[in-house]
Amino acid sequence: MTRTVVIGIGNPLRGDDAAGVAVAEQLRPRVPECVEVVSCNEEPSRLMEAWEGAESVLLFDTVTSGAPPGTLHCFDAGEEAVPARTYRSSTLAIGIADTIELARALGRLPRRVRVYGIEAGGFATGSGLTPAVESAVAFLVKDVLADLEEERCTSAR
Repeated sequence: MTRTVVIGIGNPLRGDDAAGVAVAEQLRPRVPECVEVVSCNEEPSRLMEAWEGAESVLLFDTVTSGAPPGTLHCFDAGEEAVPARTYRSSTLAIGIADTIELARALGRLPRRVRVYGIEAGGFATGSGLTPAVESAVAFLVKDVLADLEEERCTSAR
């Protein structure tokens, strides 16, 4: 069976940093059975554990590249390096881009890794998502669900 893992990264207590986790939590009850959904608010290095054995990974996180809040970024990490400047670590010791490259070097990167970044507007402790980021999360959830439905899970029949 093809295993797909959806991973939302972020801290739900720091405003827009919760965007990746919000995507994962909204997808969780709506994805096909063969899709595993993981929320990760710890060190990104734990990503390698979360995607162990997966053929396909969809990763969602907040980014700060200087683009307007709510701007969406998408990278195919199976084909190219994820820009470390966009996915730089803030409060974490090792960032997502570094984790992906470490996994690539160790031969532990799944065949397909798509990384979605949602440009943040603010990280105030205790605040919710800003309207632009909330809108981007809703768009991503709808778009990813359509992709997962189209892709369907392949299994031995």
